[in-house]
Amino acid sequence: MYTSCTQDPPRAANAHVANELHAGLEARDAWISPKFLYDALGSKLFEAICELPEYYPTRTEAAIFARHGAEIAHAAGSGTTLIDLGAGNCAKAASLFPLLAPAQYVAVDISAEFLNDALGRLRQRFPQIAMEGLGMDFSTRFELPPSVAAGRRLFFYPGSSLGNFTPDEAQGFLRRLRGQCGDDGAVLIGIDLVKDKATLDAAYDDALGVTAAFNLNALRHVNKLIGADFDIRAWRHHGFYNEARGRVEMHLEATRPQHVHWHGGSRRFEAGDCIHTENSYKYQQADMIALLERSGFEATRVWTDPQRWFAVVHAQARAKAQVKVIH
Repeated sequence: MYTSCTQDPPRAANAHVANELHAGLEARDAWISPKFLYDALGSKLFEAICELPEYYPTRTEAAIFARHGAEIAHAAGSGTTLIDLGAGNCAKAASLFPLLAPAQYVAVDISAEFLNDALGRLRQRFPQIAMEGLGMDFSTRFELPPSVAAGRRLFFYPGSSLGNFTPDEAQGFLRRLRGQCGDDGAVLIGIDLVKDKATLDAAYDDALGVTAAFNLNALRHVNKLIGADFDIRAWRHHGFYNEARGRVEMHLEATRPQHVHWHGGSRRFEAGDCIHTENSYKYQQADMIALLERSGFEATRVWTDPQRWFAVVHAQARAKAQVKVIH
């Protein structure tokens, strides 16, 4: 689904969204894809989440880039086509521009409105870098337009977003990237590592309630997309680490019985019924490297924080290379 710069016909895109939402809401165990957390308001709420003391991934990853930025830039090389997946406000990629010096920056995000505002500001700061924004849902299919330079593509996927996919889905996603990057391409990816349950529970259910607002906003977004009549006051956020499955789960739980309608369907929810909105899988470092290898990449460098809570991995679409871990 493209909504900016390169786009499907609007009617076809809207039908795709409606069909996906209908399928999730009508499933035995109701679900909404996490991509629908990110409209313009959802993107701003996620920015706020990244500032919370409980939400360690952003600051931990930032510390890795600050400590090892020169080494990361050396591994990635300069003059690449930097493709920022889930770019949001583009701040993470922009902080690396002085080190990476990309020839072209391609920001990709499902929230086209939020993305275009961010790019407008970024072009003023870095006029020497060619920039393009793509409002795109890259979770199920991914094909870059001809305007994106074909050589030396570096896919940048920071944060813990890969964890939103199941391991099988993550492999399919990485294989799609491999198909788009050529033999001289690479990925630079952030990976959230396994840690204690208390830390993970707090990160996804903060005391201030910002994550709850972020999750509940998905219902407001669904109301807008398919004309649903969810009463947000009748739902509450539930986020926790499922140790058996190795993932954080986010759900919306009905606080009272209700009948929800939308264009083309409806559903009865009883008190306690849940809608599953997000998974965030946490990886062992060795498992992440193995996943990249199965997907057509070779991890060349891995950087972690001293607590080994988070890892940044550079992986090349090439033949065998030795993995080096830096703490």
